[in-house]
Amino acid sequence: MISSLYAAEQGVGPRVIVLLHGFGGGHDVWRDVTAPLLNGARTLAYDLPGHGLSLDFPGAGPAKVAANAILADLAARGIKRAHIVGHSMGGAVAALMAAAEPARVASLTLLAPGGFGHEINAALLRRFAAAVDKDEIRACLAAMSGPHQVPAEHTVDVLFEMRGRPGQAARLVEIAAAMTRDDRQGVIPRQWLEALNMPVMVAWGTDDTVLPVTQADDLPSQFHLHHVLEAGHMLVEEAPDLVAEIIRRNMNRRGRSRRPNLAAAAG
Repeated sequence: MISSLYAAEQGVGPRVIVLLHGFGGGHDVWRDVTAPLLNGARTLAYDLPGHGLSLDFPGAGPAKVAANAILADLAARGIKRAHIVGHSMGGAVAALMAAAEPARVASLTLLAPGGFGHEINAALLRRFAAAVDKDEIRACLAAMSGPHQVPAEHTVDVLFEMRGRPGQAARLVEIAAAMTRDDRQGVIPRQWLEALNMPVMVAWGTDDTVLPVTQADDLPSQFHLHHVLEAGHMLVEEAPDLVAEIIRRNMNRRGRSRRPNLAAAAG
């Protein structure tokens, strides 16, 4: 087991669901999504490298580092195949995992994923990275949520506690700066996405202020898209029941015939 990569594990069953939070979050943001998924399934909610209890993971920051780390951790746990779910930065990590080792991904559910277009609200993400008191964390969450959403105090408390750990705030500022260099984000190569053969579901809030919903306008033809009306970027917190239903639905879909592993071939 990779000692510096943390995952909260719940449930038992033949299916494994991997949950990857967005930038600045942690494993506990999935609390309200996890409960409906535990019937016959086992969930692993990770702290991404550089976050929470994975703060000291070597080389934390790039999505590719996180993707490789989680694939290695799953292998160390003896998990050959899993349903992968990722939000925002975690969505980019999930997509890279699927592109690198598609046979190990039973389904891929992406919630307002990073890496689908250069546009990103860099100023808001940097502000969120630097937020250390509850009022500022709450204000950032409100700015990233839909117009009628009030951030849950549980989420504010969890993020406040996480950012109080030595080195956490500085690491988030560092990751945000690298992630939004020149006020743009990196983009996952289109050919990698088109080659994915597992069921892929993308959900995006129509009022996303971090990553514009227009980035979902030209998805590969095999992707299924769900627009979440009047929701912002924080889908996990804003619509946990709907997110759980989308995950369950996608887990029960069938993929298409396999195509070459372009990401692995590209190194």
